[in-house]
Amino acid sequence: MAQLVEAPTKVTVVDLNSGTPVWRRLPLSKGDALSKFNTRAARPAVRPGPVVAEPVPTGHTYEGGAGYAHDAKSELFLLAVANFASEQTFYEKAADRDRRYVDLVHTVAVVDPEWTARFLRWLRAEANMRSASLIGALEAAKAMLAANMPGSRGIVASVLQRADEPGEALAYWTASYGRAVPKPVKRGIVDAVARLYTQRSLLKYDTPSHGYRFADVIDLVHPTPAADKPWQGELFRHALERRHGRDSEIPAVLTIVAAHAAQRREAGGDPARMLDPDALGRAGLTWEQTLSLAGPAVAKERLWAALIPTMGYMALLRNLRGFDEAGIDDELAARVAARLADPAEVARSRQFPYRFLAAYEQVRSLRWGPALDKALQLSLANLPALPGRSLILVDTSASMSSGGFSKRSTMSPVKAAAVFGVALAARGERVDLYGFADGVFRHEVATGAAVIREVDRFVKRVGEVGHGTRIAESVRATLRGHDRVFVISDMQTFAPRGGTGDVTEVVPRGTPLYGFNLGGYGRTAFDAGTPNRIEFGGLTDATFRMIPLIEAGRNADWPF
Repeated sequence: MAQLVEAPTKVTVVDLNSGTPVWRRLPLSKGDALSKFNTRAARPAVRPGPVVAEPVPTGHTYEGGAGYAHDAKSELFLLAVANFASEQTFYEKAADRDRRYVDLVHTVAVVDPEWTARFLRWLRAEANMRSASLIGALEAAKAMLAANMPGSRGIVASVLQRADEPGEALAYWTASYGRAVPKPVKRGIVDAVARLYTQRSLLKYDTPSHGYRFADVIDLVHPTPAADKPWQGELFRHALERRHGRDSEIPAVLTIVAAHAAQRREAGGDPARMLDPDALGRAGLTWEQTLSLAGPAVAKERLWAALIPTMGYMALLRNLRGFDEAGIDDELAARVAARLADPAEVARSRQFPYRFLAAYEQVRSLRWGPALDKALQLSLANLPALPGRSLILVDTSASMSSGGFSKRSTMSPVKAAAVFGVALAARGERVDLYGFADGVFRHEVATGAAVIREVDRFVKRVGEVGHGTRIAESVRATLRGHDRVFVISDMQTFAPRGGTGDVTEVVPRGTPLYGFNLGGYGRTAFDAGTPNRIEFGGLTDATFRMIPLIEAGRNADWPF
């Protein structure tokens, strides 16, 4: 049994945040004096997440910091959930990024086709990455066919979720590999055609702006009408007739197509026909088609009043400013706001959380604010309520703020990062939220504050502390005994000044470090996958559901 030392023993305790020696005099046993692990600060390490990087850096980030390479699955996952096809990012040309994605898909599909199939299905259905999932499925099929492996038909079919996507798939394949389409790819497209080709989808998506129209897809893959859709054979024939400019009679079974044609014929003589919501619904007219047909002959206020009852969620979100400019009344606006804030509608819409911020930035009226804020928070249902004390750092550097996710988008990565950072801060028990670049700034989020307004206020502070990316130094400046650390960034950090160690050395090994990676580059800033080092990625909150599992010591597998 250990005996107490009669006189208190002087020991040195090092502050892990500052590295400063702190002298303390404590009564210790002889056994305790030799203890290295069983200390008051001892905590079980949280289980690692599925994203894995090497334990020791073998290269550098694009800004020269220590760069930890991911394994193939992890790199593919992080790239896919951040990848808008054929789009250049701050550090990577579009062609290089696309080539890296294709190479990763080819590698992983052959090594683990079952994982690849689950991943690509989730990427389209839950992560809502349309182009990345389509390209991934076709390239996985290419690699699996070359390796004489089965399963590519199901992979292709699983990612085609909208009626214009069979044409998109053929356009991509033929542009990449020529007009010879392998049978498994054709059959996957056939499965999707049978599921997706309807009268309404024909009227909405079969337009001259597409190189591969419905008829072209039918000609190439020769689909058989679905057993539960006896009218589909007539739909296929009608699609072929209209594609080739033949003025044939619309089959009687295609009642919606016939009503659509009649509505178009009669709209020219009587634009007021565009004001009957029931007639518009029966005719399968989209809001875009209706606005075009009505032209200036019908007041926009009356037209929107007729259209709004049948508009989809995304259409409502996109047109809030137009509603205000047309002067729709408060009663109708309240009905729109109620739909925007309806939990079931938000869940079905599968909108990226930052879409609600984009809508908020576009509107001029204050009447949409509460509904958009509620919708934003509903879209972040998987974000955990963080217990204890948490540190959250959001990257506001030039690489995060200098451009949108795509050429047509004004939504920059820093805005998406701010959405997650502020929302996490609003839900935690005690959260310290900072923006960082060359320095740091603290951002207070008051209890009960509207998340969407706080995000807007945070984004307006971009540039306040420079434009570099200094992760380790920013963590060192702000970490004060927190229970966990979040870094939301593209992870392309500078090397710390003075050679003071990278972020994985700054954060004590007993403290979980969560990196939320919005860049999807080849190397990250820390050793993800080692104890207490966890990395996520993506533009939705889907991956955050792993946090409670990780901290409870349960299995935190891929989110699919």
